[in-house]
Amino acid sequence: MKDILSELEDRRDNARLGGGQKRIDAQHSRGKLTARERVELLLDEGSFEEFDMFVSHRCTDFGMEKQRPAGDGVVTGWGTINGRMVYVFSQDFTVFGGSLSETHAQKICKIMDMAVQNGAPVIGINDSGGARIQEGVASLAGYAEVFQRNIMASGVVPQISVIMGPCAGGAVYSPAMTDFIFMVKDTSYMFVTGPDVVKTVTNEVVTAEELGGASTHTKKSSVADGAFENDVEALAEVRRLVDFLPLNNREKPPVRPFFDEPDRLESSLDTLIPDNPNTPYDMKELITKVADEGDFYEIQEDFAKNIITGFIRLEGQTVGVVANQPMILAGCLDIDSSRKAARFVRFCDCFEIPILTVVDVPGFLPGTSQEYGGVIKHGAKLLFAYGEATVPKVTVITRKAYGGAYDVMASKHLRGDFNYAWPTAEIAVMGAKGATEIIHRADLGDAEKIVQHTQDYEDRFANPFVAAERGFIDEVIMPQSTRRRVSRAFASLRNKQLTNPWKKHDNIPL
Repeated sequence: MKDILSELEDRRDNARLGGGQKRIDAQHSRGKLTARERVELLLDEGSFEEFDMFVSHRCTDFGMEKQRPAGDGVVTGWGTINGRMVYVFSQDFTVFGGSLSETHAQKICKIMDMAVQNGAPVIGINDSGGARIQEGVASLAGYAEVFQRNIMASGVVPQISVIMGPCAGGAVYSPAMTDFIFMVKDTSYMFVTGPDVVKTVTNEVVTAEELGGASTHTKKSSVADGAFENDVEALAEVRRLVDFLPLNNREKPPVRPFFDEPDRLESSLDTLIPDNPNTPYDMKELITKVADEGDFYEIQEDFAKNIITGFIRLEGQTVGVVANQPMILAGCLDIDSSRKAARFVRFCDCFEIPILTVVDVPGFLPGTSQEYGGVIKHGAKLLFAYGEATVPKVTVITRKAYGGAYDVMASKHLRGDFNYAWPTAEIAVMGAKGATEIIHRADLGDAEKIVQHTQDYEDRFANPFVAAERGFIDEVIMPQSTRRRVSRAFASLRNKQLTNPWKKHDNIPL
């Protein structure tokens, strides 16, 4: 019996070594942790239960039968994050460069099937050279099996991808279908075709970092939701994100203890809006002052900064926030901000996370590049996302809400539950100057008359009361009481029931 037990321990020790100490040292020398170290950091101490530790590949071509490391380049299993169950797979770059084989894919698929069946999030840690070339089409089939599971799990359990090394070719499409993608600066990259292929086909000379590094995907492409300095920080932030999310689409998000008064007044908000309507201010100040303990987890912070998306808690409960940012492009909606916010709204709706929308929007960004790029279709995505969402929706208009952008930003007409406005709100078809020049075109030569007409328009429309008279605004509230009013609104909506008409699925304007 002792011999069998010691053999088991020997086999386990061998499996834990992955590709061997030399390759582990090489991984560390690049500033990267090993697959197992990452899992240990991500999960609660001692909670990891590993699956398929002894699985090895079945390939006999190209001398592969002589190298059959246990685990086949991926560590899979389940554990807990702050006591809540999650499933995890972590690719091991020390074994065949983390390349995906048929059995490697089967291990990932098993974990994903269990996650859907048992209703818990899936966290994938990607560090792989791509498909294992020696296995040919079998490895490609493995990728497609993983893709299919990503699709089936979408909207059922949260899926989080952490890119902690290379992720190229077909490998990129699995993370692309997950809910959140995080990268590590300088050590991770994603692209469909690498720098060498790009040079051959298009003659462009580009580095891996420029082509698909963390900076590229967080600032330009919007593929990634965040980038962190190193593996340790990235995994700590993933733990923090999981704390905001429900385990699956049939559960509510977790309720955390809070030490912040729900009826806290914030007198500084009364002076947040500048006297000059064209002077910007930082919308993040409002968000953090409304949130429990000022805690705000921002998503896609470096992309489309004219709109802010992320999570806060109110009375310990998760709330998704979408807010225009007047500091960037005056808070205009454009192609990028519409896409960013629409995806976030749809995620919140999938997982029953209420949505707080904070509005200061002068309209859609004008220009040929926007029109040629399809701003109509992209703006419609955000409109569609808000309109189909059945979760509690509370909207606060702080300053401008002009034109179609007023409609798009969770207006009462898109089934907003509570629509509040500050006294500084201006709800109109357009700004006073532009409106006056159209309505009183005949008086354009008379500067004095134009000034008077503009003043008259402002007095009539540059306030929230016309909309309030129509019932489009439920209440005009004091800025300092925003946290109390919003908290109470969401508390009253906890048992909200709203269903859309039966359909196989909608056809959002992609």
